[in-house]
Amino acid sequence: MKTLNAKQKTSLNGFINYGIIIVAYVIMQLLLAGDALSNKMQSLLVPVCCYIVMAISLNLTVGILGELSLGHAGFMSLGAFSGIITAAALANVMPNPILRLVIAIVVGAVIGAIGGAVIGIPVLRLRGDYLAIVTLAFGEIIKNIINVLYIGIDSEGLHIATKEANLELLEDGIAIVKGPMGAVGVTKLATFTVGAVLIIITLIVVQNLVNSRSGRAILAIRDNRIAAESVGISATKYKMMAFVTSAAIAGAAGALFGLNYSSTTAAKFDFNTSILILVFVVLGGLGNIRGSIIAAALLYILPEMLRSFNITEYRMLIYAVILIIVMLVGNNSQIKSLFGKIIPKKKGESVNG
Repeated sequence: MKTLNAKQKTSLNGFINYGIIIVAYVIMQLLLAGDALSNKMQSLLVPVCCYIVMAISLNLTVGILGELSLGHAGFMSLGAFSGIITAAALANVMPNPILRLVIAIVVGAVIGAIGGAVIGIPVLRLRGDYLAIVTLAFGEIIKNIINVLYIGIDSEGLHIATKEANLELLEDGIAIVKGPMGAVGVTKLATFTVGAVLIIITLIVVQNLVNSRSGRAILAIRDNRIAAESVGISATKYKMMAFVTSAAIAGAAGALFGLNYSSTTAAKFDFNTSILILVFVVLGGLGNIRGSIIAAALLYILPEMLRSFNITEYRMLIYAVILIIVMLVGNNSQIKSLFGKIIPKKKGESVNG
């Protein structure tokens, strides 16, 4: 039997990831066509897509780059509110809802990337706990800034104020963002199909980046920064590349998420949301893209399915306990060797798996 080389295994793992998403999408569409999904489960389809994209993007920073970020929800909020504002601004000039949604997602990605670049320039010079603390602060700063913004649009254009009384709109104007109330009266444009396409695009971007020359440089920096810099690899350049790409993807997911609800507040993108996404990444396996997909889907849907057992309010507590167990097991050499005997690791296994 012919043995696959490392490159072929990498390509195969990548196509398996695409196949999982396509098969899941087809199954969901068949269930929807047969009216076999409850209204509650139908309402979870778009958020699940958003959180899968968020998990993959954060895995690029935490698992592949090797830097701990605790403010990923901040990039999501940037994308969400910029996407909502863009969609509202285009409502009268672009009647096609799908086209408006796509443009809003692109704008969300761009704003997320800008936010990633602004925070990345000073932050990526830090390491370890210092970087985690600064990214955490960034997420909280973004949330508090949005809480004091009042944004509206009329025939004269976009208006921004920090007090409701200062937001002066013409008679044809509408207020889009109302400070602590967030974005209200949002026209819901998000669809499950667009969410599935966004996951595929995210996989294409991340997997091609990881398996490119730049990706190998990023992995080298993660494994040994000093050794990587000694052979001419610019740590700052490649860390910025990964960080900004991750932030752009998070912004796109945020735009899709924001346009899935009639109202969105900044509180939806707080520290708990960043930790939730980090839980998906850790439990799915650092650097394991397929694991992030499965963990995000299962851990987001499962609490909703178990709502009848009244455990939803304890979700974060349960996740915290699971994380502690995973960390203890992961650092126990005896347990690791036991799993190594049961599930032997294949040589040349790619991060795509």
